[in-house]
Amino acid sequence: MNNFNLSIIVPVYNEAQHAEKLIRRLRLLSDGLVADIIVVDGGSTDGTPEKLGKQFNVVKSEKGRAKQMNEGAKLATGTWLMFVHADTEIAPSHIEAAVSQGAMHKWGRFNVKLSGRRFSFRIIETFINVRSRLTGVATGDQCIFVRKSVFDDMGGFSNIPLMEDVDLSKRLKAHGKPACLKKVVTTSSRRWEEFGTVKTVLLMWKLRYLFWRGVSPEDLSRLYR
Repeated sequence: MNNFNLSIIVPVYNEAQHAEKLIRRLRLLSDGLVADIIVVDGGSTDGTPEKLGKQFNVVKSEKGRAKQMNEGAKLATGTWLMFVHADTEIAPSHIEAAVSQGAMHKWGRFNVKLSGRRFSFRIIETFINVRSRLTGVATGDQCIFVRKSVFDDMGGFSNIPLMEDVDLSKRLKAHGKPACLKKVVTTSSRRWEEFGTVKTVLLMWKLRYLFWRGVSPEDLSRLYR
């Protein structure tokens, strides 16, 4: 495991309201296995880069998760990359778990838990984790990690406005099965709470189905927004 370390890449956009919480979470990850933490701002207008820049390396990019994460990956120095959404909570033990996969896997993801307490969220997260394990396809909320050499050889994330995580997973499967770690990361349930659980679940299913049918990510993005 000493031969491996990891770069954490965090795409952000207008996260000033949650900046202090994000800073506290990322500070905890600065241990010997973390080569660098790169925050990539997509043109925030609320002061996000100024707040986060006091603690971390913040680089600017065009807006769009795929573009932002690719920009961060270019600057990363770790042998592994981990992509972490701003509203997802991870701990140092997640870093160790990911890096420990170095001899066996080329990429992987964690189980996910939604932050809300509703029973329906327990059902949703269980479905997400089981589906991911069966299909070998991960979502961005599951903190995808991948060997940097593999990621670079693939050309990184496809430059699409939505489903970049699903697209990356499908291309990574050509390099081997993912490490589906049962260790849990917690992500915000705010979208489900704001727009409604059933409505959001149905929208997510519809988007994935349409993507499978070949509908363009641009059209899916408009539907999602």
